[in-house]
Amino acid sequence: MSLPSQPAQKPAPDQMHIKVYSPFQTYFDGDAKSITGINDTGQFDILPKHHNFLTLLNAGDLVIQTLRGPQKIQISRGLMHVKADQVVVFLDI
Repeated sequence: MSLPSQPAQKPAPDQMHIKVYSPFQTYFDGDAKSITGINDTGQFDILPKHHNFLTLLNAGDLVIQTLRGPQKIQISRGLMHVKADQVVVFLDI
């Protein structure tokens, strides 16, 4: 399995690059203002400049705040990794 590629350009200072995908489908791959998910401690938000973070995601909606408005992705489970204004969410693992 190969690691996800890095974005070609660095996101704007008030944005971060988010990629949400499963083994057979990419649900989102672009820059956004925030992402909201749910883990065992409850709902949480990831904003630009967030510290390194790794969590298992619970069933519910991932909400990505894009420049064009919110985008919801319903998930059953997943893994989120945040590092250096890049968020990678692996679904169906």
